[in-house]
Amino acid sequence: NYNVIVISPRNYFLFTPLLPSCTTGTVEHRSIMEPIRNFLRHKKAAVKYYEADATKIDYEKKVVYINDDSEIKGATSATEVPFDMLVVGVGAENATFGIPGVKEHGCFLKEVNDAQKIRKRIMDCVETATFKDQTPEEVRRLLHMVVVGGGPTGVEFAGELQDFFENDLRKWIPEITNNFHVTLVEALPSVLPMFSKQLIDYTEQTFKEETIDIRTKTMVKNVTETYIEAEHTDAQGNKVMERIPYGLLVWATGNAVRPVVKDLMNQIPAQKDSRRGLAVNEYLVVKGTDNVWAVGDCAVANYAPTAQVASQEGSFLARLFNQMAKTESIEQELAVLSEEQASAKKDARDEALAKIKELQKRLRRTKTMGPFEYSHQGSLAYIGSEKAVADISWLTGNLATGGQLTYFFWRSAYLSMCFSTRNRILVCMDWLKTQIFGRDVSREKPSPSDQTTHASRHSCGRDAARALLSTTHYIFRASVGPFPRPLLDLVPGNLVAD
Repeated sequence: NYNVIVISPRNYFLFTPLLPSCTTGTVEHRSIMEPIRNFLRHKKAAVKYYEADATKIDYEKKVVYINDDSEIKGATSATEVPFDMLVVGVGAENATFGIPGVKEHGCFLKEVNDAQKIRKRIMDCVETATFKDQTPEEVRRLLHMVVVGGGPTGVEFAGELQDFFENDLRKWIPEITNNFHVTLVEALPSVLPMFSKQLIDYTEQTFKEETIDIRTKTMVKNVTETYIEAEHTDAQGNKVMERIPYGLLVWATGNAVRPVVKDLMNQIPAQKDSRRGLAVNEYLVVKGTDNVWAVGDCAVANYAPTAQVASQEGSFLARLFNQMAKTESIEQELAVLSEEQASAKKDARDEALAKIKELQKRLRRTKTMGPFEYSHQGSLAYIGSEKAVADISWLTGNLATGGQLTYFFWRSAYLSMCFSTRNRILVCMDWLKTQIFGRDVSREKPSPSDQTTHASRHSCGRDAARALLSTTHYIFRASVGPFPRPLLDLVPGNLVAD
């Protein structure tokens, strides 16, 4: 019924609820990615995909301007795409609230690149802290991991990070045991404000047992390369400014409107009072427009900006468009039958009138589709130590639960919500691999500039390896007698001891 065009700067669907697990290697990032072209090829309708950034939406001209922002560009890297109907689902960007230094020094957690950056930064801090002659004060700073934002993303990342330390880092690098520390900073009076009081208390108690420090009612005012300046209220009610040194800063505080959405809002007079995104009606139509809809974090529909809401909004729009197509098809068929019965004989006219009545019934059914209603299935969050909390809608009330059984429910729920069977299998394999072998503590350094450094260490690395094995040779002889075969001859000439 439609010619569909998909425009996105990334050519894959990302299951973001498991993104915090990617930061520590519990789950590999490709396990929660599903290529767009992989599921578009199974569609019967005509679907085109363009890997591009939507730089501007011209509502009057009904045109989307797109730009190819990839490293390899062709003769055409900017063009325009006309539309009859438009669905805006660009999400939101990270909110920094205008705090200086956040973009320059903080790490966000919205995309795959963010998770990879955090993963490398964790190991960078650990390896730098164990560098020879590092001062104790600098070691404590480098091993202090600060998470700003007490929502599900911040809490889950803090739990995953503490698990990484307890289960892997302290075994492989025991010298960091006394200095590694995780702090969660939240401006509100408690973490996980969308959960019940019982689960908030349980989460805070679990974090206390895991030695994760929670700093509520603390507002970050400034961020530098080595510390954050935060304001909190002391026991006497006085506001106190303090410096909190850090090695890693993860910023998970909320959403801000993307520039392309701001520009569209400025074009529509009915959107002048909207601040958090595109205001939509009960059918998700952008107020003040025709044939423009908005879903997800870029839309303001009186619901929390969660993946659960966006998923239900997308399903609702698909049903709505299918109903609209059926309505148009029935109306066209009714017009043809109306002309036919006007000139038909009695028997043919009676048959045509019967068909018209049946089609009119179908038309009334298709036009009775109700507005979008969000069905809250519950909230889930992993809190570390193989424990999770769940606030689940049950019959006419809510079921609040937390602990290890809830952790298995959390895993099964997230597994069922993964996009494809392929994703589910890969995530299960990652969980099994982590359980058996632990998380990977290696740090990738793909920068081309490192090749020069490695080349200069080539000869000294080989000599170091040969000297090491020579020492082993003498130790072996002193302890158990003659060395059976000199291992020194087995050292390849191009071995690099790093």
